Amino acid sequence: MNLGFLGLQFSFGLQQGNMAPIYSYLGASEAQIPLLQLAGPMTGLLIQPLIGAMSDRTDSRWGRRTPYFLIGAVLCALGLFFMPLSSSLLMAVSLLWILDAGNNITMEPYRAYVSDRLDGSQHNIGFLTQSAFTGLAQMLAFLTPSILVWAGMNPDWVDGHNIPYTARIVFMIGAVLSFATIVWSIKRVPELPLAPEERARIAAAP
Repeated sequence: MNLGFLGLQFSFGLQQGNMAPIYSYLGASEAQIPLLQLAGPMTGLLIQPLIGAMSDRTDSRWGRRTPYFLIGAVLCALGLFFMPLSSSLLMAVSLLWILDAGNNITMEPYRAYVSDRLDGSQHNIGFLTQSAFTGLAQMLAFLTPSILVWAGMNPDWVDGHNIPYTARIVFMIGAVLSFATIVWSIKRVPELPLAPEERARIAAAP
């Protein structure tokens, strides 16, 4: 059930390792880069608590958390796929906001999903698995460009905006990985039906 967390954290790792260089390639100054990186903390601050509260009150035909998983997965995949194709600084900044919004829409329901789906005695192992996938995914995100170079890609091969093709490939790997792992998790470990009393509580909530 936590495999989707691997794809999600791979996306975060790609941002941490690549966004500052991509901004530089597109003409951002060193002074601008910290401001351009605000998408992550800002979307986390605004979206995670909002989506957490909304998903707690959701009772749809697809489940409580699944709609948010799917919306987040689509936004994340789109942001990752198009990021290395950015032709301007504005495009890259806009895509980072979309990407971080998608990541955070998925992140908070994923944490709650452990509590929803596992017995209390299994919560610790569920959260530990998420932590392990966080470390593994971010390590892979940082290593993948080097692996591509080791496999024969020329690190100096760049597009018209000086963005290396290794970055293009690794972001597209991330797009496929994030979407595929989240969808696979949903299919393999579907949500449990809400209990009648839980449905009544959601219906009665203001």
